[in-house]
Amino acid sequence: MIDWDLAVRVGSRLAGDGPAVSRGEASEVVAELRGGAEKSTPLVREFTGLYAEARTAPVLVVDRPGWIQANADGFATVIAPIVGKLQEKKGPPSAMAEAIGSRITGAELGVMLGFLGGKVLGQFDPFHQAEGAAGRLLLVAPNIVHVERELGVDEHDFRLWVCLHEETHRVQFTAVPWMRDHLQDLMGEIVGQVETDPSALLSEGLSRVGSVLSGKSDASLLDLFSTPEQKTIIDKVTGVMSLLEGHADVVMDGVGPEVIPSVDQIRARFTQRRKGIGTLDKLLRRLLGLDQKMAQYRDGAVFVRAAIDKVGMEGFNAVFAEPANLPTKSEIHDPESWLKRVHG
Repeated sequence: MIDWDLAVRVGSRLAGDGPAVSRGEASEVVAELRGGAEKSTPLVREFTGLYAEARTAPVLVVDRPGWIQANADGFATVIAPIVGKLQEKKGPPSAMAEAIGSRITGAELGVMLGFLGGKVLGQFDPFHQAEGAAGRLLLVAPNIVHVERELGVDEHDFRLWVCLHEETHRVQFTAVPWMRDHLQDLMGEIVGQVETDPSALLSEGLSRVGSVLSGKSDASLLDLFSTPEQKTIIDKVTGVMSLLEGHADVVMDGVGPEVIPSVDQIRARFTQRRKGIGTLDKLLRRLLGLDQKMAQYRDGAVFVRAAIDKVGMEGFNAVFAEPANLPTKSEIHDPESWLKRVHG
C-alpha cells in the first residue's frame, strides 16, 4: 500500500541537509551528543528516583535522512496490521492499483516525514526491536545545530538539555518495563477499530477537512479520520503521552544550573520560538497534530509539577507503579483528581 523507498526519498529531498558545518565541526557535535546522552543517565536517575540500567538502548546520532528512514521503518511495522485487515476484507489489489496507489501514499507520507524531519531534535523509539536493546535513542544533529544557532544560546548547554529530555524517555520505558507493552496494547486497540472500508473512511474524514482549513476546527488528521471508539482510546494515549512528555520537560529544566547554567534562557527562547511561525507552518502543525503535541508538553509539565508539589517526587512516582495509576486525559488538567484517586 505504501512505497516506503519513495517516502524516504521524497522526505529526504524536502527536509534538505540542514545547516552548513565542516567535517570537523560535525564530528565534534556527534561526539558531544553521544557524551551528553551518557552523562544524562545518572542526572536523570538522581533527579527522578527512577533507576534504569545504563546503555540499554543504542544512541544513534543521525542526519535528517537517517531520522526519516528510521521513522519510515517504524511506520511500516505499526501499519502492517491495518494493511492485513484491508487485504483480508477487500483482497489484494490489482498490480496496477497497487503500483499507482503505493506511489501516491508513499509521496504523501514522504511530504509529512520531510516536514517533520527538519524540526525534530530527538526521539526515543521504545518499539524498536533489536536483540539485547530496549528501544533506541535518536538525536538529529543538524536540527539541534540549527536551533541552537537560531536561538543564540550556549551550544553545549543546549545539546545537554536536549539529551536530558530524550534520556528521560529512555529511563521511563526501561525503569517501568510495563509502559512499552501498555502503549502497544492501546495502539493495538486503535488498529482493531480501524474502518476497513476506505471510501467510508475518506468521505467522513474529508467532510471535516474544510473546517480545519477555514480555522473553524483545530483537529489534526488523526482526529479527522478517527471513529468515536478510536477517539476514546486516543484520549487514553494522550493522557499517557502528556505525562511522559511533561515529566521529561520537568527533568530537563529541573536538573539545575550547576549542570546547565543557561537553562532558564534556553527555555524562554525555545518557548518564544514556537510562537514565531508562519501561517502555512501553523496549518501543517495543526494537521499533523504538532499543536496537540506542544499541548502535551505544557499540560503534562503542569500536572507533574503540581503532583510533586503536593506529594514529593516519591509520591509522584506512584504514577509508574501500575497502569491503573496513570492519569487520564481529564486528570492531566485536574491534578487534584489524580491525587485523590491514587493517594486518597
